Amino acid sequence: MNVTKQYIDEHKDRLLNELFELLRFPSVSADPKYKEYVLQTADFVAQKLKHAGADKVEVCTTAGYPIVYGEKIIDPALPTVLTYGHYDVQPPDPLELWKSPPFEPTVRDGKIYARGACDDKGQFYMHVKAFELMMQTNTLPCNIKFMIEGEEEVGSDNLGIFVKANKERLKADVVLISDTSMISMEHPSLETGLRGLSYLEVEVVGPNRDLHSGVYGGAVANPATILAKMIASLHDENNHINIPGFYDDVVDLTAEERKALNEAPYNEEEYKADLDVKELWGEKGYTTLERTGTRPTLEVNGIWGGYIGEGAKTVLPSKANAKISMRLVPNQHSDKIRDLFTAHFTKIAPPYVKVKVTPHHGGEPVVTPTDSVAYRAAQKAIEESFGKKPIPTRGGGSIPIVALFEEVLGIKTVLMGFGLDSDALHSPNEKYDIFNYYKGIETIPLFHKYFAELSGA
Repeated sequence: MNVTKQYIDEHKDRLLNELFELLRFPSVSADPKYKEYVLQTADFVAQKLKHAGADKVEVCTTAGYPIVYGEKIIDPALPTVLTYGHYDVQPPDPLELWKSPPFEPTVRDGKIYARGACDDKGQFYMHVKAFELMMQTNTLPCNIKFMIEGEEEVGSDNLGIFVKANKERLKADVVLISDTSMISMEHPSLETGLRGLSYLEVEVVGPNRDLHSGVYGGAVANPATILAKMIASLHDENNHINIPGFYDDVVDLTAEERKALNEAPYNEEEYKADLDVKELWGEKGYTTLERTGTRPTLEVNGIWGGYIGEGAKTVLPSKANAKISMRLVPNQHSDKIRDLFTAHFTKIAPPYVKVKVTPHHGGEPVVTPTDSVAYRAAQKAIEESFGKKPIPTRGGGSIPIVALFEEVLGIKTVLMGFGLDSDALHSPNEKYDIFNYYKGIETIPLFHKYFAELSGA
């Protein structure tokens, strides 16, 4: 047994229990009522970084939630890896759909069920423990810096400010992130790109108060009905997004790129069975792998209006609202898409309602190079750990800060995630396989080893 596997085996219970401690913090950044817990989580992460062997560990204040920074510089002449992750999590709602409490990690069938188990506590904590392992076994081959934030789930606004103000402190040769997924443990993969994001909220207002639907129904426009019609009009019969100019900047894949992308293992019947749907839905003319990784989308994330309590209340609501996100691909830009959506949604509003569009946050799409030293190091690490070469894939999610790292720090990112698409990210019963957690701790030191070697260190 090599030194890495031996260390994991000897400390496996502690490694798991520490993750459980981290998962018990309800670090929901979107809801102010969780503020104290979010701050406690930052302190916990800083404490664990110090214990692992990091120097200059600091809980850096921002206008929002703090950023935890730590580093270990063993030789300034050696290459430096900047590890990024986030300790904040999505809201757990709806609570009634959880089979076990979202902030009390529960193991079922070898899987950890808890909010943040995969996104991103389980994944970033692998890096903290892999760093500890390298320090304790005297095998750290390069410099390492950590930047773990608390606002990724709400747009990372303050991280951008922090990065711009700390360019020298964050100086590195590559950013390493585990906040993405693999096809499966049998088919390990590396994501080579992420979609961007434009997130907005819309409000449709009709009468100046809620009305009796018997007295006023049929005479006054119902904002909930109008909102539903407006949203429905945003896709055409081919599920193509109906916003003028929306696709103008989209870079289509070449025939060769489409062929390579669709060679990834995919079973449509298993995909449908996992989601318990009879048929799939999407933009006509594209495969599922293309739709989820390389095509832009528009989705309603939430919609509400009128009476939604117990029993009946015959009301014609004064207003209705929806939250809408659009995933973007190269070379779309979140600000331009925001403006196109706002102009179109305002234009299609009928005269008997008023419309308001409020932007929330956005991020830019990125494509990472597959011929870089860092990418080849990740390939070699996964191949050694899993016994097979990783398949390159394109991720459907968004990590807005990746584009900023390239713009401000001038460095590329390697997306070496160990989650699975079936891990119910952002949903009730989020999970993370214990096997994946340990496998990440095993693989990450190999990345550092090969990155140092291939860099000529």
